[in-house]
This record gives sequence, C-alpha cells and structure tokens, in this order.
Amino acid sequence: MLPPPKPHRAEIEHLVRRALYTRLGRPMPRLAQAPNPLLVNISARHCHLTPQAVETLFGKGRTLTPKKWLYQKDQFAAEESVTLIGPRSRVISNLRILGPCRDLNQVELALTDAIALGFDIPVRQSGKIAGTPGCMLMGPAGFLEMPEGVIRAAPHVHMHPDDAAFYGVKAGDFMKLRVGGPCAVTFDRLLVRVDPEFKLEVHIDTDEGNACVLTPDTTVELIK
Repeated sequence: MLPPPKPHRAEIEHLVRRALYTRLGRPMPRLAQAPNPLLVNISARHCHLTPQAVETLFGKGRTLTPKKWLYQKDQFAAEESVTLIGPRSRVISNLRILGPCRDLNQVELALTDAIALGFDIPVRQSGKIAGTPGCMLMGPAGFLEMPEGVIRAAPHVHMHPDDAAFYGVKAGDFMKLRVGGPCAVTFDRLLVRVDPEFKLEVHIDTDEGNACVLTPDTTVELIK
C-alpha cells in the first residue's frame, strides 16, 4: 500500500507566503488571500470503472491497486490498465484506470485520441454519459463492452466551498482560466464543481495543455 500523500509544494508555498505577509505586517495581495493555492493539471486519457467491471476485466475478487496518489483526496492512478478497442478495431494500449471505483464506466479521451481511434465524442461533464459513444475494453481476464461512456471531459475546476465563496461562484457556474506564458490563452468555459472534499484544482486535457504550453511555472489565474 502506498504511504499517505505528502502536502503538495504549492500548498506549502501558499502557507509560507501568507505567514510572511502576516509577520511583515503588510497587506496580502488578492491571490495570497485565497483560502487555497490554485493548481492547473493536465489530465491524460484514462478510464473510471465500477467494481463489477474491474472483476470482469481482471478476475473475480480483484480490486484496484494504487500506483500513485493524485491531488484530490483519496484519488489515485491504479497499477492496472486496459486496452481500449475503438471503431474499425483501432486500439489504445495501457489505458490507465483511476480509482477508487465509481458507479459507472467512463472513458475520457483528448480530441486527438478520438480522431486517431475514429470516434466522434462530445464534450461532457464527468458522469453525463447518456447518448455518448461506447467502446470495448480488454483486460487480462476478459472483455467489457461499454454501450456508452466515451467522452472528452469539459475543462473544469474542483473547489472547496471556501474557494467558491472567495471567487463568488457556485457549482454549475462557468469561470475563465487565464494562462500566461509564450502561448498565453484564456479558457472561457471552465465548469465549476464544488464539494467539501475538493481541493482547488483545474483539469484540462492533453490537447489543451499542449496548446498553451502549460508547465509547472506557468502563471494561471481564475476569473469570474
């Protein structure tokens, strides 16, 4: 079992920055006043599976094995992966499974992945899979036919209620994400998701991350 995740560097820097402004008696700039630091992460292609799907693909009694903790609480990239079989028998090998298991099966691809596989997939909020294309998944113990569930995930931001109050938004709203750097862009429809378990984190896919040349030191800003 993996050891518990350590605090992210951005969280530590945020706390140190606030402590320094307090000690110096100087007013904090707006971003330092934010309850939590903003992270923007690239979400590569992956899938979410139900416990039943995991058993179908990997064998009876099998569960997911954490390989790497993700930023959101209790979320992890699993050791297990599958092969996705798309239209015209085109495949993606080693499609990573993210855990823990969910109550539906869902595959999230970037647009270039979909084009290579021959899919025509919609941009959807996670979990909103009605009317989406399906696919076949292959594991070491069997096949799983998904009648629907292949999507391109809408760019979104995870927020704790404290973050939502700070930015003046609620679940279901849209914000803008301004990304700096040599290929600066602004994402105009960033879906807001709010939950007490969430940390402040934006998810964009590989196509979007490559388009703006996102790196760990790229400046980012949320705009209502």
